Amino acid sequence: MNYNQTATQIIALIGGKENVSHLEHCSTRLRFTLKDDSLVKVKALESVEGVIGVRQNSQCQVIIGNDIIEVYDQVVSQLGSIADSKEDVNLKNKKWGAILLDFIISIFQPLVPAIAGGGILKSLLLLISVLGLISTKQPTYQLLNLVAGAPLYFLPILVAITTANKLKVNQLVAVSVVGALILPDLTTLLATGTKFMGFGIENVAYASQVFPAILAVLFYAQVEHFFTKFSPKPIRIFFVPMMCLLITVPVTLLILGPLGYNIGTVLSTGIVWLYSHLGWLATALLAAFLPFMVVTGMHKAMIPYAVTSMSKMGTELLYLPASLAHNISEAGACFAVALKTKDAKLKSTAISAGISALFGITEPALYGVTILNKRVLSGVMFSSLVGGGFAGLFAIKSFTLVGPGLASITMFIDPNNAMNIVWAIVTLLLSLFVSFVTVLIIYKEKQVTVDNSTVQLSDLSLTSPVAGKVVALSQVKDDVFSSGMVGSGVAIIPESGDLVAPTDGEITMLFGTHHALGMTTADGAELLFHIGIDTVQLAGNYFEAYVKQGEKVTQGQRLIHFDLEKIKQAGYDTTVIFLLTNQEDYKLQIYNLSKKVKTSEQVLSLALN
Repeated sequence: MNYNQTATQIIALIGGKENVSHLEHCSTRLRFTLKDDSLVKVKALESVEGVIGVRQNSQCQVIIGNDIIEVYDQVVSQLGSIADSKEDVNLKNKKWGAILLDFIISIFQPLVPAIAGGGILKSLLLLISVLGLISTKQPTYQLLNLVAGAPLYFLPILVAITTANKLKVNQLVAVSVVGALILPDLTTLLATGTKFMGFGIENVAYASQVFPAILAVLFYAQVEHFFTKFSPKPIRIFFVPMMCLLITVPVTLLILGPLGYNIGTVLSTGIVWLYSHLGWLATALLAAFLPFMVVTGMHKAMIPYAVTSMSKMGTELLYLPASLAHNISEAGACFAVALKTKDAKLKSTAISAGISALFGITEPALYGVTILNKRVLSGVMFSSLVGGGFAGLFAIKSFTLVGPGLASITMFIDPNNAMNIVWAIVTLLLSLFVSFVTVLIIYKEKQVTVDNSTVQLSDLSLTSPVAGKVVALSQVKDDVFSSGMVGSGVAIIPESGDLVAPTDGEITMLFGTHHALGMTTADGAELLFHIGIDTVQLAGNYFEAYVKQGEKVTQGQRLIHFDLEKIKQAGYDTTVIFLLTNQEDYKLQIYNLSKKVKTSEQVLSLALN
């Protein structure tokens, strides 16, 4: 893969670097916060080399997979200094829930590597101590255990950095504000009881806390903006930070800190209440629905709870055990598909995705295999339900915030309960077995049937969808189409205003403005027709559809009528683009290039790879 080229195409298709307000990445995805989400060209993005899929909710998520670091580095290099004006973000079209989720993900997602690294180190130390290879009383063990615990202890500092980064305020001052809360002398002072200007201060242990730090930096951001606006420029460099420290730290100690602490307590207590009332069923149901949560990115909303639970109780007993069942179920399903399919490309994809899922990274499996086949998805959900139910039944606890999988199974080592890791291993094996067997039984290759008899797919001849002159895509005055990002095919300069079906198939997509239409042939070829350049701006004027989504059509049937002359008079290029969008599955040949054709004449032929 050419990482630089992939990055260039991604930036162009999300509206350019000027449309980016914030960027981060997780284990498989680029996560963009954009100023205007409507500028994203999803279909074109999904066709970029290296892009597995695209999801839009609170953020524009571009799923890359195992090459995420390399692509992210290239994107960052090309973006340079991202615009730092929060006011530029188009909030009018965003729901408050989407804004809140974007804020949560931006703060908590970057924390995971540090917490996971320390957690895995701690679990490995527990493993070697349980095996008798080292004593917990040895200085080496104690030193390494302190190192492993550092990310959790300094969690408020880490949160201050990510929150300040999201809010575009001075990170060092934000760290100083939050750092004051965990000063050893201040901790001692709070424990003995103290006051500020006559007001009592609640004794809260701020080390390892999350929400007090978030509230502190949110308040600090407002203070900083206020004093930056009114402070004389010659003294701004020291006056603004001084006033921020002077005001923010006492307000946090008196109000925001205790409030944040109680928010975290309520959140953890709520999950524990849910678990105690639903028991194993809560873990089972969460595991079964995780495929949908991961696909939409909504599983990231669980991170604040998991981080809070880990910092307060040192363990987590719902989300991570459920994730173990789901992750391994994805692996088992992929291995079953790889064994059963006759499609060489799918076999290769399934094996690679299965290995990734086995080690806790499920996006390649989900986007490459699971969501493409309802039977596989059903098998994964059933297996996750069984595995999650087992994990919940035996009350498995996790002691590390990291994606559960084969390599990270030590995250379930409990120094006070040796059976915890045993039941976790059983959950892993059970999920793998149930998923593999279930999908092996229910999975079927897609077949094409005519009159209830299976037919051999052959070359498909496609006639011109409109009468006119056939030209190469490279001549189209639109970079997205001319570059082949969306798909391969031809363009036709039309002489009439009727778009007809080039073969038999089903209408799978019809734009509300009727300027574009998609159809799928019997053997799965996905065709896209786009009438004119930028004609979406006509808002449906001069277009009339004669079909609807889901309708079966035959070759030569009229699909859309467009008023050719009025579209030209409105100043628009009327070139009709005719594309095969799932080009990786077919060999494509072009006919009658640079010639005038009728709708009965062939312009493309397709053959399955």
